[in-house]
Amino acid sequence: MTIAIIGATGLVGREIIKILEKEEKIKEKNLLFISSTKGEKVFFRGEYKKTILINQAIKEEPKYALFSAGSQVSLKYAKIFTKKGTIVIDNSSAFRMNPKYKLIIPEVNINIVNKKDKIISNPNCSTIQMVLPLAPIHRKYNIKRIVVSTYQAVTGSGKNGVNQLESEKKNEKIYKKIYKKNIYENVIPQCDEFEKNGNTKEEEKIIQETNKILKSKIKISATAVRVPTKGGHGESVNIELEKKYDKKSILEILKKQKGLKLDLKQNYKTPAEVKGQDDV
Repeated sequence: MTIAIIGATGLVGREIIKILEKEEKIKEKNLLFISSTKGEKVFFRGEYKKTILINQAIKEEPKYALFSAGSQVSLKYAKIFTKKGTIVIDNSSAFRMNPKYKLIIPEVNINIVNKKDKIISNPNCSTIQMVLPLAPIHRKYNIKRIVVSTYQAVTGSGKNGVNQLESEKKNEKIYKKIYKKNIYENVIPQCDEFEKNGNTKEEEKIIQETNKILKSKIKISATAVRVPTKGGHGESVNIELEKKYDKKSILEILKKQKGLKLDLKQNYKTPAEVKGQDDV
């Protein structure tokens, strides 16, 4: 089984590689590391591996292609891979809201995927984090309304976000300023560009993607905020339910949800503590 990682040198691509390193069944010979420049280096199991170009990867006809190189790359190449029999799992926004493609959080709705699905889209990071605990609650009690505020690390903006934070911290010249305001020792209530309705693209993703996954029409108010941390997004979520509930039942539902760690001691976690973990 050959797996192609498109965007292997990016922040997300490198995280994907770290996760694959832990899977004993996956051998280095079964991985294709793809970047926009041939011969770049990525680290895998103690050794540096050279990247190849995407056209070369297509010829290899991999079983899976994990796309994390932006929506334009996905739109240009994903369908070319599928014509070779490859199953594409796309981490960009390219196919998320297209009704032809399924938007999947494995712990929530993997059951709707079948062999005909050649392009599988995964949601925005903030959507995944919120919907994973809310999905089982919605199934039983019907969520009527959600108010969410996010606390999103600079890593969500890729290398440029991290570079801006580090440059401002050291009072150095910024190579490419991705945030209009300073992020060091500051918070910015803007993730991505503003839409005509006043929401940012990040806020719209949370709203639209949540309702697509849950097949719902929940009223959602989202405020996405960028904070000067490196990894470990946080969210504050308030929900209103249509059916009567009790706290004990809600906690029992959350205890059973895969991919979720529930802390009942009110000993909250911080971004520095959860960075690099798979669970919400």
